[in-house]
Amino acid sequence: MFIRSSNVGYPRIGEKREWKKALESFWNGQIDKEQFIKTMEAIRLDSIRKQLEKGIDLIPIGDFSLYDHVLDTAFMFGYIPERFQQIDDALEQYFAMARGTNGQHALEMTKWFNTNYHYIVPEIGQTKPRLVENRLLKEYNLVKETFDLETKPVLLGPITFLLLSKQYERHEWRKHLAQLVPVYVELFKQLSEAGVSFVQIDEPILVQDIDDDIVDTFRDVYEVFHRDVPNINLILQTYFDSVSHYREIVALPVAGIGLDFVHDNGENMKNINTYGFPKDKILVAGIVDGRNVWKSSLAQKATLLHHLANVAEKLIIQPSCSLLHVPVTTKHEHTLPTELAGALSFADEKLDEIRMLTEYMNGNVTIDELIKYDEQTNVYFAKLHHEQEQTAETVPVSRVPYTERRKAQQGHLQLPLLPTTTIGSFPQTSDVRQARMKWKKGEWNDNQYKSFIKKEIAKWIDIQEQLQLDVLVHGEFERTDMVEFFGEKLQGMACTTNGWVQSYGSRCVRPPIIFGDIAHLYPMTVEETVYAQSLTNKPVKGMLTGPVTMLNWSFVRDDISRKHVLMQLALAIREEVLQLEKEGIRIIQVDEPALREGLPLKKEKHASYWEDAVMAFRLATSSVKEETQIHTHMCYSQFEHMMHIIDELDADVISIESSRSHGELVSSFETYEYQKEIGLGVYDIHSPRIPTKEEISEQIERALRVLRPEQFWVNPDCGLKTRKEKEAIAALKAMVEAAHEYRKRLLAYGGMKSWK
Repeated sequence: MFIRSSNVGYPRIGEKREWKKALESFWNGQIDKEQFIKTMEAIRLDSIRKQLEKGIDLIPIGDFSLYDHVLDTAFMFGYIPERFQQIDDALEQYFAMARGTNGQHALEMTKWFNTNYHYIVPEIGQTKPRLVENRLLKEYNLVKETFDLETKPVLLGPITFLLLSKQYERHEWRKHLAQLVPVYVELFKQLSEAGVSFVQIDEPILVQDIDDDIVDTFRDVYEVFHRDVPNINLILQTYFDSVSHYREIVALPVAGIGLDFVHDNGENMKNINTYGFPKDKILVAGIVDGRNVWKSSLAQKATLLHHLANVAEKLIIQPSCSLLHVPVTTKHEHTLPTELAGALSFADEKLDEIRMLTEYMNGNVTIDELIKYDEQTNVYFAKLHHEQEQTAETVPVSRVPYTERRKAQQGHLQLPLLPTTTIGSFPQTSDVRQARMKWKKGEWNDNQYKSFIKKEIAKWIDIQEQLQLDVLVHGEFERTDMVEFFGEKLQGMACTTNGWVQSYGSRCVRPPIIFGDIAHLYPMTVEETVYAQSLTNKPVKGMLTGPVTMLNWSFVRDDISRKHVLMQLALAIREEVLQLEKEGIRIIQVDEPALREGLPLKKEKHASYWEDAVMAFRLATSSVKEETQIHTHMCYSQFEHMMHIIDELDADVISIESSRSHGELVSSFETYEYQKEIGLGVYDIHSPRIPTKEEISEQIERALRVLRPEQFWVNPDCGLKTRKEKEAIAALKAMVEAAHEYRKRLLAYGGMKSWK
């Protein structure tokens, strides 16, 4: 029987974030273009070498990126928006699309399906695609020359690519597809002529609820590929859930079908048992979890593989999705408890699992060897299997009506019209990072570190006062990450030393590991927030991360109910909210940037998810007094179709990203009458460019066409942690000036009622 191992994709960032460091050094002018390209090539080849040493048969190329794989696809096919076409240098043009320039805003950014990875949204417009450069061919030849190795090129499929893009009329998408398909054919032909055998073409849109006409379109497109490039073995790859329209998809004229047998809730297997699997195709089985960090139970996986081997004559064993979503290796983790560390499997270790399972199926590894591998994880899980039962039945999940709360808050806070604020964090300079490192290494004691943090807080309270912001923040200088910070302090969570995962661009995070019961142990944010409030008469927001985001941005044990963990997190955050209120903090922001991220890809599961998410947020925030104002923040997701859910959260003020999408979210308020207060982000903090007052004024102008002035807050899209101090101050200065100008105009109109 034909049984081989494969990988869907490998992390780009390097074992110690060498990729991130190279990117930021290049952007900052510390290394030149030649050195940057050389460094990136070395990182890319090192990832190939590691997979080769792991014994993987089909190693992907094309999964490596200088920023984002969706942006790579757009760039390779010439989808360059007109505003960037005057840039001659290709690399400069590429990064301008991702990050913007001083003259032009960047492309929009949003979540990659239900993950914490953010992709750059291509703009199609009226551009006619062309193969600018066959990046896959270039990488294939480089790896072949370096290692004498045949690899598997990987690229995003044309239908998923277009359906994830924007800036064109949806009813015209097939017209754009008709132009794009011949370009894919040209690319495939060049690969075929170079000797490429297998090509992985990712079409994750197939796991969503798609219409019959899209299924018909898949049939038409892949018949063209089969007819025009018969010598290429296409592997149609899906992940993150079960395939919709199973029978039609497995009948497509491709060599192999990639299915996720981890996150499919058993549906892919159910379909195989019901309808079988084509004998002429390779079943590419996603067996090892590419999105979580626990070791696989290889004995259980072996049972699954035996079943699959009985229905498919050709079998490829691989992770459930790209390993982009997990850290690189466990070998640098020296601070975790020994038993916990022994239960973990990152990208490199998952490749070991793939190899062992493949060798087992080929008769080179025994079942006893698989069982021995499983023992350490099973023992660890057994110790933690009995979770405490916590109940939320006695905790309030509703407050007095918003209209009553608003009067109480207005009387207490005395905020002006169009209040200005920021989302929470301020620049994490090299001084801040070095201070934290000295403290963690023991070079500074607690008092030295706290003294440093207080100086930073005082400095930025003064800056905010000078900028004339209305609601201030302490700046979060003591926090490495909005989830990791709490993960270090809550019972039942552990944080890694080097478990970095790419979130967007060069931004990497270390998701905490939830291994047991969550509990609030002591005040986590009170000291810094109260100190900041003591320095000013203006209100200072308490800054917390919400339970849904903490769940979605952590690695959770496979055998614990996610709802159970979510409610434990909500109760822990509730305790911190009450501690802040007790100390006189009257504005408390509970951020939920990942609220939509965890939404299941199948519509039939949406209602249950939203019910749990709303319950958790309200559980965390509804015990406060009516004069305490609850804020929340959400960013870089598609919120247009979930306004009713945002309303149900019952936060007094929400802030949502809208600048990269050029205010498109504003149109949602034309059809949904939202009564509470809202801040639509008026400038993009993920771009280094500094917005002008006029640009921000345009954003305010558009928002006030559909929102009442008394509802509207003026704030950036997100936290300013990743920006330089000069960038942050200059942008906030423009923002405040624009807000003040509109405030004067409103007053000149004789008040809010006559504004429209």
